[in-house]
Amino acid sequence: MRVLVCTVRHHPEDARVLHRQIRAMLDAGHSVTYAAPFRAWHVTPWRQLTPVDVPRAGGRGALSVLRAVRRALAEHVPYCDVLLLHDPELTAALPRAARRKAVVVDVHEAPAGFGLPGAVSRYVRARAGRRHRLVLASPEYRAEFGDGHPVVPDVPEVSAVPPAEPDDRRVVHVGRLSAAGGALEVIELAGRLADKGVAVELIGGADPRVRPALRAAQRSGALRWYGFVPYDRAMRIAEGAMAGLALPPGSGHAPQGVPVKVMDYMAHGIPVVASAVPAVAELVGDERCGLVVPPGDVEAALAAVLRLRDEKGLRARLGRRAYETARERFDGAAEGERFVRMLEEAAGVREPARA
Repeated sequence: MRVLVCTVRHHPEDARVLHRQIRAMLDAGHSVTYAAPFRAWHVTPWRQLTPVDVPRAGGRGALSVLRAVRRALAEHVPYCDVLLLHDPELTAALPRAARRKAVVVDVHEAPAGFGLPGAVSRYVRARAGRRHRLVLASPEYRAEFGDGHPVVPDVPEVSAVPPAEPDDRRVVHVGRLSAAGGALEVIELAGRLADKGVAVELIGGADPRVRPALRAAQRSGALRWYGFVPYDRAMRIAEGAMAGLALPPGSGHAPQGVPVKVMDYMAHGIPVVASAVPAVAELVGDERCGLVVPPGDVEAALAAVLRLRDEKGLRARLGRRAYETARERFDGAAEGERFVRMLEEAAGVREPARA
């Protein structure tokens, strides 16, 4: 099967796009042409891929981006069996040749703002849900796109080799930093922890509205912000941390499901300190895989981190339970295979290649 994958909103090394889905396609023996903003992000594509450079959303006007994507798709669509789009808005850039191809749209978390006027963006996204096959990363997206679309969750692959005990005097936050995701609370917490001898490391890109606060905190020495780091390297940096943070403030705009970062922490044996939104509280519990705190309560988060710092036995027990729970609950390899089978079905491939 020949797959043409395209995104302009996501980083070319996005964990779901590249490290989960494209990796699963390659492992299954399929060929992948990947259209993404490689130059804009200064990324060298994997050698197993056929790369196509396209502009980054937000880097220029939306219509200019869509025109460039249409030209790229018009060149490569005739040679693919299925077209996989990671931005619903890109359905507005489909060339005529795409009418004879299977088109699948994967809906998952992305930086806000494609650049189209709000009403136009909503219309294009709604039309994508009616005209094309949709795959959702979370049931939450059914509120926008309706029921009936399959959900392929973002879950990590969990190594059969147990990780080392969490024993560093470090706290980490992995994933995009946004106000809705609790970035401001994390920055405030970092300032409080700096005086307690606990380092805070933030690994991920940031929304424009929180970047000034991040840079100010970094200049003051309160935290270290790495910016975007590819998934595999990000988790290597995070390994051994005594806590992983997930502190959405609990507003109506915060995600109500389990953030991917929480599952990643668990898969790497890192105790979780998380806001007690229902799905997280159910998975993590209090003193099962981590410690939960009231949403928006930085004081409670501070107390939780200091407790993990001071209680080595608790830290080790939570890290071990987090890893064991991840082994029981998450199977990223199986989800990747299921996603590939969906693409094969869409493309009409009866005897898929297997590596």
